Amino acid sequence: VQLQAFGGGLVQAGGSLRLSCAASGRTFSGYIIGWYRQAPGNEREFVSSISRSGGKTDYAGSVKGRFTISRDYARNTVYLQMNSLEPEDTAVYYCKALAPGLIEYWGQGTEVTVSS
Repeated sequence: VQLQAFGGGLVQAGGSLRLSCAASGRTFSGYIIGWYRQAPGNEREFVSSISRSGGKTDYAGSVKGRFTISRDYARNTVYLQMNSLEPEDTAVYYCKALAPGLIEYWGQGTEVTVSS
């Protein structure tokens, strides 16, 4: 499966962005999809994930209540709605597809910059 993440940009603190992770190549519904981020000088960290059915979502504590993950099976796309953005959310955001057998596919990142 090929993943393409987009939707990043520059936003002021308190603003919103919606990231998209579009999948192609294989049946999208068979994958758990996760969002991760990496700020300059930091390791990549987990942000959020959504189950194959869409019925289970997980969030890092730092984004819980501000970010919402969802998936659109018709569009083979997973979204990350980010509200109340903070400068600490500045990072390159990546999406990952986790297939049965723990095979991982990563998309290229999309950069999010939150100004104070």
